[in-house]
Amino acid sequence: MKYLVRDRIFGIGEDYWIEDEQGRKAFLVDGKALRLRETFELKDPQGRVLVTIRKKMLSLRDAMQIEREDGRLAVIRKKRLSLLRNHYRVELVDGTELDVSGRILDREFTVEYEDELLAHISRQWFRVRDTYAVNVLREDADAALIIAVAVCVIRLAERERGVVGDDLGTTRGDD
Repeated sequence: MKYLVRDRIFGIGEDYWIEDEQGRKAFLVDGKALRLRETFELKDPQGRVLVTIRKKMLSLRDAMQIEREDGRLAVIRKKRLSLLRNHYRVELVDGTELDVSGRILDREFTVEYEDELLAHISRQWFRVRDTYAVNVLREDADAALIIAVAVCVIRLAERERGVVGDDLGTTRGDD
């Protein structure tokens, strides 16, 4: 199932609907303003919070975490040794690890589990500017988690490259 995501939606305090490939509202991204750290909630169409995305406060390396109401679900960090491509590791609370690699800033990357492709993130399916698709390939995959992983990896790559500023939603490079 493909989900349509617009790039410029992830500013603090911004809300946005993510649509499925039929144009139906699938997830609401609720950007929380006035928080000490960057926070977003991914909600279902009925308004129930599926996952919360937060910038990890105390970490040696830049990291984001995904939480459910019963606690932390995953932590996303850049892999230490990645020479040719952008590589990120998603550490799920149960010990499972997902690998995210590709051209993150170009929105051309994949999410894999033990060399099995779970999702492909790409701009190539859309002609609309600042839009990309999250194509969840496995029927049994948690679409909310995969979308949250894509959002986190993009934010981390932008922050590393200096595209995103502080946690108040400001951007650098726009001066």
